[in-house]
Amino acid sequence: MSVIGLIDANNFYASVERAFAPELDRRPLVVLSNNDGCVVARSPEARELKIPIGVPLFQIRHLLDRHNGVALSSHYTLYDDMSWRFQSCLEDFTPDIEHYSIDEVFVKMPLSSLRSLSETGHEMRRQVGR
Repeated sequence: MSVIGLIDANNFYASVERAFAPELDRRPLVVLSNNDGCVVARSPEARELKIPIGVPLFQIRHLLDRHNGVALSSHYTLYDDMSWRFQSCLEDFTPDIEHYSIDEVFVKMPLSSLRSLSETGHEMRRQVGR
């Protein structure tokens, strides 16, 4: 018997940017679309400012300025590489993985006990974080 789980990396583009620039931690951060037109990703701090996905940068620039926020250009090659790294970490736990999107993976895990699945999930999170 097995169980299927969905693993979704939170705020993936913003998290990747922060992995290489820790000085961005705890600051509102938005990642912009091609040609820096619209917001395609937000950090939790940017969400707290009610910045929506898809809004043009010029409409929220004042919010970022007022709250020491940052707008960054997209780095899709970097996100793709980090997605591969994130998803390959999960293969240490199970070979039965379905890559769904750049930041989402379905995993099939043996069902032994709820506690061991929970512990495995916490260990997955720690390993991916490293």
